[in-house]
Amino acid sequence: MATEIKAPVFPESVADGTIATWHKQPGEAVSRDEVICDIETDKVVLEVVAPADGTISVIIKNEGDTVLSSEVIAQFEEGAVSGAAQTQAVQSEEKVEQAAAQTEAGAAPVVERAQVQDQAPAVRKALSETGIPASDVSGTGRGGRITKEDVANHQTKPAVAPLSVAVGERVEKRVPMTRLRKRVAERLLAATQNTAMLTTFNEVNMKPIMDMRAQFKDAFEKRHGARLGFMSFFVKAATEALKRYPAVNASIDGEDIVYHGYYDIGVAVSSERGLVVPILRDTDRMNYAEVENGIRAYAGKARDGKLGIEDMTGGTFTITNGGTFGSLLSTPILNTPQTAILGMHKIQERPMAVNGQVEILPMMYLALSYDHRLIDGKEAVGFLVAIKELLEEPARLILDL
Repeated sequence: MATEIKAPVFPESVADGTIATWHKQPGEAVSRDEVICDIETDKVVLEVVAPADGTISVIIKNEGDTVLSSEVIAQFEEGAVSGAAQTQAVQSEEKVEQAAAQTEAGAAPVVERAQVQDQAPAVRKALSETGIPASDVSGTGRGGRITKEDVANHQTKPAVAPLSVAVGERVEKRVPMTRLRKRVAERLLAATQNTAMLTTFNEVNMKPIMDMRAQFKDAFEKRHGARLGFMSFFVKAATEALKRYPAVNASIDGEDIVYHGYYDIGVAVSSERGLVVPILRDTDRMNYAEVENGIRAYAGKARDGKLGIEDMTGGTFTITNGGTFGSLLSTPILNTPQTAILGMHKIQERPMAVNGQVEILPMMYLALSYDHRLIDGKEAVGFLVAIKELLEEPARLILDL
């Protein structure tokens, strides 16, 4: 029975997508719920799965083609598996089993790694984006299957110049931007062109928080099952500061100012596809453990390529931490239509004057970029000072001071 394979229903914020990869070709045997196609949007990669056991009869939209929400991309024959496809599937399975047996016995697999690699979407995406041939990666998974870690480890190996390249030859490689990278570029350019963006700076003494973490981290993890990190303190301090300065939690819509009566804070997370900003919803109602668990869950989903569009839609304020990469000071760009973004940085020990004495303290520079069309300098500075005070005296957060 013929069935239409359609693109997923895109949310209103996503206009269209691009066929990134067809994992199955016409005539190949497909199992129910097996991933047959990846569609890349401006925000995430969406997987299209087989509705039942069968085969793809016709591919309507090829790799690189643009597709709209719910548009037909292929025809599917339920239960129809050709004799050639069945033979191919059996032979492939036999080769995988043979490779697994030989790998366990210490012998090299007799088939190409590409035939026995782990077909998880995250692995396929990592190979596609890095341009590394599957046959070049040594798989450490069962039967020689490739894992994401294998791809990452392959990238970190010292590069060896191809023998065919003459000494002194200047080599270039041209690859198309992903839709996510193009969309990020468009948004960053629009933010710099369409807002009156300024940045104000301050610094915070991290010793009180570091002392509190050292004292309670074991008990916190035992009680809540979450590691007590710095980000929960910043999220809670930012939430309290947003309550005091509503304009920083607002956005501009045409000629209107929209004041949000809720606090949805985006936390920038690094992924294989680039920087993504999943949203912690209603942070004023979350405790420290819920913030830490929420960030950890999003980081895991970003690492595995499982972030959904709903995870990154909305947000009234953003926090980005360049300090994890060693940045000492930067000017973050607004995540429009939000009107402010907080930048965290590397903790650096510096000599500081304390009560007339010089002390070595762990200091962090903070940066607040804001849209001057809505937020005055006085409000921006006051907001950043409020965060500084709440972090340097964490008891203020607990006592609501």
